[in-house]
Amino acid sequence: MEDFVFQAGTKYILQKDADKLCGREIRNYADNVLFVHYGDVFIHSSGLYDRIKNALADENIACFELPGVEPNPKVSLVRKGAELCKKEHIGCVLAVGGGSVIDTAKAVALGAKYDGDVWDFFTKKAEVVDALPIGAVMTMPATGSEGSTGAVITNAETAETLDVMSDMLRPKFALMNPDITLRIPKQQTIYGIIDMFSHVLERYFSSSVQVALTDHLCEGVMRAILENSRRLLNNMTDYDIRAEFMWTAIVAHNGLLATGRNQDWATHTIGAQISATYNSVHGSTLSVLFPNWAAYVYKNHIDRFVQFANRVFDVEINHYNPEETAVEGIRRLREFFTGLGGPAALKDIGVENDKHFEKMADNACKFGNIGGLQSLGAGDVLAILKLSA
Repeated sequence: MEDFVFQAGTKYILQKDADKLCGREIRNYADNVLFVHYGDVFIHSSGLYDRIKNALADENIACFELPGVEPNPKVSLVRKGAELCKKEHIGCVLAVGGGSVIDTAKAVALGAKYDGDVWDFFTKKAEVVDALPIGAVMTMPATGSEGSTGAVITNAETAETLDVMSDMLRPKFALMNPDITLRIPKQQTIYGIIDMFSHVLERYFSSSVQVALTDHLCEGVMRAILENSRRLLNNMTDYDIRAEFMWTAIVAHNGLLATGRNQDWATHTIGAQISATYNSVHGSTLSVLFPNWAAYVYKNHIDRFVQFANRVFDVEINHYNPEETAVEGIRRLREFFTGLGGPAALKDIGVENDKHFEKMADNACKFGNIGGLQSLGAGDVLAILKLSA
């Protein structure tokens, strides 16, 4: 077991109309706020926009807005938000949306307390020392950003998607109203499930030893996702399952499952390059890449993949040929993703040729080899991309 420090200071509230509590929670930190959101039809047609504005007004909190967040959120909007925070002396940032909105809000909170370009934090030129407090009203369970220490942002000018990590970026509170999620389209729901399952996989495939507790925690979360995804796809308006997924997304990514163990994250790093180059939906890249990453590395880690196959997918262990068990586990992982409706190959998400593969592989390894289970260089990443085509 590895040494660790785990501090999860986010206040989580899951209940009907939880979004109406945002004014009360923000009042603990500031008397004005930057309200970050997509600015799309949903936030208005659902009544969520008005409920947020009314909740802020009830607490006499001055509200400034930053709409226009896109999937694979852009640093250009982050820069605009950070400048607005400085100009108006804003004391808190409120994200109302999914992972892209929350990541934007985190980056804005970081840039608001920094004199240079906020992109410096993503290129590791600057170290996080301060950030505005952040709150989140969660509308899409997937990324777990509402409880995590990280933010992922895309620089469209350089075609890079990079992250920054710091405990200062954990939201102070996360408000979860499952009613909001009942209208999420099926495909978005599917990608959210794949994303949260993948967050557990990144922690589960570890080279750390004597980590039985977190092994079983990871396995339990994955098995719950398998069970709940089947139930949800049979009834997309099941309030209780939607509530479970809101909490699952957080547990999968708030760091608890990583305590005492190293983590992999190669698949997410590669997927980020695909999203940066092709603007692909994050969950779709994971659906393609994870089974192919597994197929590339499993032979060096047979025991770990056998355990995964047996404990998560109930594959009977073939003690005479454990590799057969490992391969069957990978097959069932692929089948789970595609059975939900996720893509199986890069061509299924619009990546029709390999003309950008070498550049994406180099960008993935920009700061050195990636992967905690198995170290991968640019050549390995290129091989996985080709295997995924």
